Amino acid sequence: MFGNYLIGLREGLEASLVVCILIAYLVKTGRKDRLPPVWIGVGSAVALSMAFGAVLQFGSSQLTFEAQEALGGSLSIISVGLVTWMVFWMRRTARHLKTELHGKLDAAIAMGTTALVVTAFLAVGREGLETSLFIWTAVQATGDGWNPLIGAALGLLTSVVLGWLFYRGALKINLAKFFTWTGAMLVVVAAGVLAYGVHDLQEAGWLPGLHSTAFDISSTIPKDSWYGTLLKGVFNFQPDPTVLQLVVWLLYLVPTLAVFFNLLGGGRSKKPAQPVAAKPAA
Repeated sequence: MFGNYLIGLREGLEASLVVCILIAYLVKTGRKDRLPPVWIGVGSAVALSMAFGAVLQFGSSQLTFEAQEALGGSLSIISVGLVTWMVFWMRRTARHLKTELHGKLDAAIAMGTTALVVTAFLAVGREGLETSLFIWTAVQATGDGWNPLIGAALGLLTSVVLGWLFYRGALKINLAKFFTWTGAMLVVVAAGVLAYGVHDLQEAGWLPGLHSTAFDISSTIPKDSWYGTLLKGVFNFQPDPTVLQLVVWLLYLVPTLAVFFNLLGGGRSKKPAQPVAAKPAA
């Protein structure tokens, strides 16, 4: 549940911050009459995201076992790619997000109501579709009934409350650190989803090595134990992964975390060295 809570919190907070920036800008510039089109765009994006998740769930249930595994595995890999891109994109553009949104909003206001609706829809819709896809693949990976959905819903609810507190000025946190550490944890969660996707493709017959097990510690960490369920829910841990699953997990997790934290270190600006004043000649 925690992994899905983290997904809902991280993705939901991004969308909440975008909405807060758009609304606050319109209010501060005396354009409250332009708020309805923004809310229409936001509501349409939320509705589309929910419909997309419903289509994934209902559509996959009508397929054969092999087709379900192939679809689940493919979408898992796609969702990992999207989330990885989102984590790095947010790290690079977070500082300039407010200015960028203000510019787009000004252009949309000049173009008319439809452009304003589309701007709000696109600003929120991307996060919504990514959230639906990643939560769906995470739910399929854990197979833990309603618990993953409850965790994701709680994360989204928390993000809405935090967004409202940001707007009211009642909450101030270091967003750079927040997105840094939640981004790193999402990379770990994504690595588990990627390994799960590889296993699905193996069961569908798209990838080899289904019966080539890297190790088996099921006797030490049973799948049905509380700690086995906890590890699977948070990290998509599997006590008996295939060799290909383990290799893909390592090849994704280690380089991605290394690049992520190197970017953090390399992105810090350094103060230029102050020139030393020359001593006057005697």
